[in-house]
Amino acid sequence: MPPTSHTPATAQIGVTGLAVMGRNLARNFARNGLTVALHNRTASKTRALVEEFGDEGAFVPAETPQDFVAALERPRRLVIMVKAGEPTDAVIQEFAPLLDNGDVIIDGGNAHFEDTRRREKTLREQGIHFVGTGVSGGEEGALNGPSIMPGGSPESYETLGPILEKISAKVDGAPCCAHMGPDGAGHFVKMVHNGIEYADMQLIAEAYDLLHRALGMNPGKIADVFRNWNDGRLESYLIEITAEVLSHTDAATGKPFVDVVLDQAEQKGTGRWTVQTALDLGVPVSGIAEAVFARSLSGHADLREATRGLPGPTETWLDSAAAERFADDVEQALYASKIVAYAQGIHQIQAGSDAYDWRIDPGKVAEIWRGGCIIRARFLDRIREAYGEGRAPVSLLTSEYFQEALGGAQSAWRRVVSTAAELGIPTPGISAALAYYDALRSPRLPAALVQAQRDFFGAHTYRRVDRDGSFHTLWGGDRGEQPA
Repeated sequence: MPPTSHTPATAQIGVTGLAVMGRNLARNFARNGLTVALHNRTASKTRALVEEFGDEGAFVPAETPQDFVAALERPRRLVIMVKAGEPTDAVIQEFAPLLDNGDVIIDGGNAHFEDTRRREKTLREQGIHFVGTGVSGGEEGALNGPSIMPGGSPESYETLGPILEKISAKVDGAPCCAHMGPDGAGHFVKMVHNGIEYADMQLIAEAYDLLHRALGMNPGKIADVFRNWNDGRLESYLIEITAEVLSHTDAATGKPFVDVVLDQAEQKGTGRWTVQTALDLGVPVSGIAEAVFARSLSGHADLREATRGLPGPTETWLDSAAAERFADDVEQALYASKIVAYAQGIHQIQAGSDAYDWRIDPGKVAEIWRGGCIIRARFLDRIREAYGEGRAPVSLLTSEYFQEALGGAQSAWRRVVSTAAELGIPTPGISAALAYYDALRSPRLPAALVQAQRDFFGAHTYRRVDRDGSFHTLWGGDRGEQPA
């Protein structure tokens, strides 16, 4: 039971953890007409928010956890916006004893979904709803309308859903927020979202590198190309901001901004989690994996310096005849590769949903990703259509629109990959996407040889194409075959 407090219970929702994301989320709640309780371990941050943004809505600042909880109307809805891992556990342990049955704790950070499942189970046993919630859109989205992916019990969404839908981004009047499924479903979907984001960013970077190194385009000219692409089927938030970055000039040097940024990309872990989880589920997400490894490789400065003198091709530019159509080929390859990245991510969501019995709707996921989030893009409408009205394709790639798009792009896609190889320009994302596409459409894979090798050195057995059962060949004996 919560301790006695003289603070009146007037707030519909509370936010504890007022760094940039927490602060902007609290402001978003207030701007949408909600009274918001505020708490931070350092009380000065709470006071600063009220002093600077108090005119945006109704805030109830609280310096102690007891006063913060007492300020919340029942059922209490408490949003945690702190660093994932131990800090989140510490905040839960601090606040859970102050709550009653039916109250709701919402974790809006980038928690690992397995941590969310553990926390949800523990708090459920205490009568408290725990809602692991993916929030995408960065600090701007948190303030102006993010894409929101809550998990947890259906009962918790009944009380929490209308509030989250109210502050989410809207597309065609529809909120970019929906209940993903039980326990860790929300954070799982957000994790895969971030994995797709890694792949998407890597593919865009490769497209830039191809235009820069194969055609000799400067960043400003490439920015114009990206703006043109953003008027068509590639329209997306990431393409839009790429054009802005490439057209920006560094004030200190007068050089293109991208040329003064150190070429070592960092990561916070969600992309790596996506790949690790995909391996556990047995789902091939090669495009996401290549994006994670590309960031990792970029950070090995000593290795790159030591190997810079390795021999490469003598030709590093395209001749004028080939260059004339190359930019269009890159657009085709980028579009096809992006389709593959989203298809792999959705496959992983479906596999996770099956493994944990979450019953996630891929069409609904695509719908709420259309606005607010980092990977919002025009073709998400096409993905939503592919999974709409009860349709459940085995792969996004088999739906009519995307099958035709890939078929139309494949010649250009292959030219880009071969040209990049001839010129020595690394395209791990684009190349992996094409390899995945070709592997799926191949009637037979060399995996047969791999399995035969495994049986030879480890007696791991194999199955045959002509009859049921598992078998082993006596490789060290008469090479006869026996049932396993």
